[in-house]
Amino acid sequence: MSERPSAEILDILFAVIDSKRNDNPETSYTAQLLAAAPEKPALKLAEEATETLIEAIRGNSNALAQESADLLYHLLVVWAASGLQPSDVWSVLSERQGLSGIIEKQNRTIKP
Repeated sequence: MSERPSAEILDILFAVIDSKRNDNPETSYTAQLLAAAPEKPALKLAEEATETLIEAIRGNSNALAQESADLLYHLLVVWAASGLQPSDVWSVLSERQGLSGIIEKQNRTIKP
């Protein structure tokens, strides 16, 4: 029996995405997105977020898993296009671990 996939797949996927930065946009969808950054990756992220939301409301867990995978991929593309490393986000999540969401929002130094 094989081991279940874990969140490490996000780091692996990010490395693949980042490696496509200089690939030919004619032959790589990821390279197309990165070449059109920041607008196109951000718009695709919004589109995938909406599709994920729709499937969450519908309650279709298989479709939700598919759309969630698309959403995560496009989020990682936005990170790569912005020069953000997954470890930057993992650090923020680690710092927030154990904090109430209400307290975390009150403690933010960067206001939305």
